[in-house]
Amino acid sequence: MSSPHQILPAIRSAKLVDLDAWRGRLVVWTAAATAGLVIVLFAWATDYAIARFFSWQKANAWLPLILTPVGGMLIVWLTNRWFVGVGGSGIPQTIAALQEGGKDSPHTAFVSLRLAFGKVVLGVGALAAGFSAGKEGPSVQVGASVMHAFRHFLPAGFSVHPKHLILAGGAAGISAAFNTPLAGIVFAIEELGRSFEQKTNGVVITAIILAGVVSISLQGNYTYFGHFAVGRINTDIVMQVIVCALVCGMAGGIFSRTLIESSGKIKGKTGEFRRLHPLWWAGFCGLMVALLGAISGGSAHGSGYLFTREMLDGSFSEISWQYAPIKYLATIFTYLSGVPGGIFAPSLSIGAGIGNDLLPLFSPQHAGTAIVALCMAGFLSAVTQAPITSFIIVMEMIDGHEMVISLMAVAMISAIVSRIFSPPLYATIADMQMPRVSGDPATNN
Repeated sequence: MSSPHQILPAIRSAKLVDLDAWRGRLVVWTAAATAGLVIVLFAWATDYAIARFFSWQKANAWLPLILTPVGGMLIVWLTNRWFVGVGGSGIPQTIAALQEGGKDSPHTAFVSLRLAFGKVVLGVGALAAGFSAGKEGPSVQVGASVMHAFRHFLPAGFSVHPKHLILAGGAAGISAAFNTPLAGIVFAIEELGRSFEQKTNGVVITAIILAGVVSISLQGNYTYFGHFAVGRINTDIVMQVIVCALVCGMAGGIFSRTLIESSGKIKGKTGEFRRLHPLWWAGFCGLMVALLGAISGGSAHGSGYLFTREMLDGSFSEISWQYAPIKYLATIFTYLSGVPGGIFAPSLSIGAGIGNDLLPLFSPQHAGTAIVALCMAGFLSAVTQAPITSFIIVMEMIDGHEMVISLMAVAMISAIVSRIFSPPLYATIADMQMPRVSGDPATNN
C-alpha cells in the first residue's frame, strides 16, 4: 500500500495539480472535439453532394458530360487562385507538414484553417461534379489543420509540441471519417508518424477517442458498411487469400506507381499541355471521368460506397466485370485533374470490384462477402503500403473480426507484392512536395 510520501511525488510527476498542464490538456481536448465535429459535418456534406449528383445524373444521363469537365475546371481555378495546397488526397500534405522544418518547427505551409476551408468546400464541389474521390484523405488534412490551429493556445513549456497536434488531427480524421478508432491509432503510427514518441501517445489517442465520441454522438454507433455474415472461416481460404493478394498487389502497385509518376513532371507534349493549360487539362480529365460514367451507368462517379455495399451483400447486378477497371481509371483521371479528393474510399471500391470479378474462380463456400472483403483490404494495402491500417479499416468497417487472420495475411502479402512495382505512395509524394514549400506546394496532390 502506497504511503503519503509516495503518493505526493506521483501526483507532482503526473502534473495533476499543475494549472498550465491542465490548460494544455483542455486545449488538446477542445481541438480534438472541434476536429471531430468539422470532419462529421464534412462527411455529411460529401454524402449530400454525391446524392445530389446521382439525382441529377438520373434525371439527365448526359449532364455529367458538361458538369464534370466544367466543374473540374472551376475547382482547379479556385485551387490555383486561392487554395494552393488542397489538391489531391491531403495525406501527403499532412506527412510533409510533419517533416517540414524538422520536428521543432511549429510552422508549416501544408496545413492551415484556410486550406481546411478550401479542402472542405472544393472537395464537396468535386464530388457534386461527379469525380471519383473519397472524403477520408481530405479528412486527414482537415483534422490536422484544425488541431494545428489550436497551437496558439498551448501554454509555454507544455509537453505537447504543435507538430504533435498535426499527427493527432490527421489520425482523428481517419477515425471520424470511417468511424474506426482503432484504425486511426494505427494510421498515426504506420503512415503519418512512422514512429511514436512516448509523450505523443496520449495526445493522439485522446484526440482519436474524442473525435470518435463526437462522430458517434452525431451519427450514432454504426459500422461503415454495416454488419455482414461472413460465414465460417478455416484453412480452406488459404488459396483464396493468396490469389486475392497477388492480383490486388499487382493492380494496386501499378495504380500507386501511376499516381506517383503523374505527381511529377510528365514528359512530352502531354506534360507540356498540362503545365501550360491546367484548366483545360482538368476539363479533359473531367470529360474522361464523365465518359467512363456514361458507359458504366454512373458507377465511375463518387466514392463507390453504394456499389461496394451492394457487392458485400451480394446484390450487385448493374454491371459485372467492368466495374473495377472503370473505377480504377476514373480514380486515376480524378487524381490527374488536380481536384481535391481522397483515394481511400475509391480504393476500397476498386478492391471490392476485383473481388467480385474473382468470385467465379472460387467455390461457393467462400464466395461473396469474404472474397470481396479480402480484396478490399488487399488493394488498399497495395496502394498505401500500410497493411496494418488497411486490414483494420476493413475489419472495423464490416464488423468482420472473424476474418482478422485472413485480412491480415492478404494485406501483408499485397503490400509486399506492391513494393515490386512502386515505392510507398504517400511518403514518396510528400517528399516530392517538400521543395515546393516556398512556391507551389501540393498543387496536384
